[in-house]
Amino acid sequence: MGERRILQICHCHYGPFADVARQYAVLFRDTPYKVTTVFLTDPPNDAVAAQAASDEVVFLDYSGKDVRGLKLGAIRAIRRITAGRDFALAIAHRFKPVYVACLGTDLPVIGVHHAFGDYARLSRRLFARFFRERLALLGVSDAVRDDIRHDLPSWPADRIETLHNRLDVEAVRNAVLPRAEARELLGLPQDAFVVGNVGRLHPDKDQATLLRAFAAALPALPAGALLAVVGAGRLAPSLASLAAELGIGAQVRFLGQVPDARRAFRAFDLFALSSDREPFGMVLVEALAAGVPVVATDCGGAPEVVGDRTALFPFGDVDALAALLVAAAREEPVQRALRVEHASERLFAEFSDAAARRRFFSLPMAGAVGAGPSPASETVLKRG
Repeated sequence: MGERRILQICHCHYGPFADVARQYAVLFRDTPYKVTTVFLTDPPNDAVAAQAASDEVVFLDYSGKDVRGLKLGAIRAIRRITAGRDFALAIAHRFKPVYVACLGTDLPVIGVHHAFGDYARLSRRLFARFFRERLALLGVSDAVRDDIRHDLPSWPADRIETLHNRLDVEAVRNAVLPRAEARELLGLPQDAFVVGNVGRLHPDKDQATLLRAFAAALPALPAGALLAVVGAGRLAPSLASLAAELGIGAQVRFLGQVPDARRAFRAFDLFALSSDREPFGMVLVEALAAGVPVVATDCGGAPEVVGDRTALFPFGDVDALAALLVAAAREEPVQRALRVEHASERLFAEFSDAAARRRFFSLPMAGAVGAGPSPASETVLKRG
């Protein structure tokens, strides 16, 4: 029937999902399989097609309305794409693509879930039960995996597993700007102690707790210390008002949306994530790749990324976060260097493309596509 193929279906390519497509396409590098990636929504985009690292990229360009309800158009399109070709497996990101993959093909389907609560609805649990014989599920963190297992308690554990999000670590590091250039890009002074935060200005990200903690810590931080908040969202006015009320308006820089913000992470002396139940925390991995120490909430997927209990604080605990900010500012350079070195080792062991490939092809659910790439190709990949 010709070359064997993997079908990957993504709902869209906005935000992180072009790189998500890349993460799963490169699993099959140096294997007998070609990857066809389909984006259900969003228009064709040459940069996204290149980033997806796939052998074939299809943009169906449906509207959000088109993929609500029964999604019949998307199902028919997937049937046309797979007709007459030798697909071995479908990988679908988020529930709607899982639905389309199950109804549009007769392939084994791996559903990848990037958020909590995807199977909280009874209708989705019934759907999963109906397709259980050829459906397996991945969470992007143990926290998401455990959330799915809670909602599908009768499923065997090896049908609901974890495959962490990851980076092409060397490529990301090569793109990160030096500290001085990063600070120039963000308009930050070269000599200040800077705490950074990157994310939507949304209640889930809880930048309000970060502002309060920074205000509490400020008297014990180096003179001229700043908090730099990168991102946009509906809470921008209220967060700016809170900073003014706390008396730290001059010490907080709301920088708005910065394209490819991870290039500028070396502008920060410390990265702080204050989110509530972050499913994974890719910004933490990006900060670690840039060589920046991190602190984060002890909830969701963040503890799995950080891997250091001393860098975690309870969600919403202003005093605990303030203490971590002060401790980071006072940390000896030798200790900071050791922390960064340990984080680098952890990045390659847990959150690199090579680590993901080893993990994926060890899972029973990957049995449909054989043993994976050769050891020699794994060595090449680890070198970047």
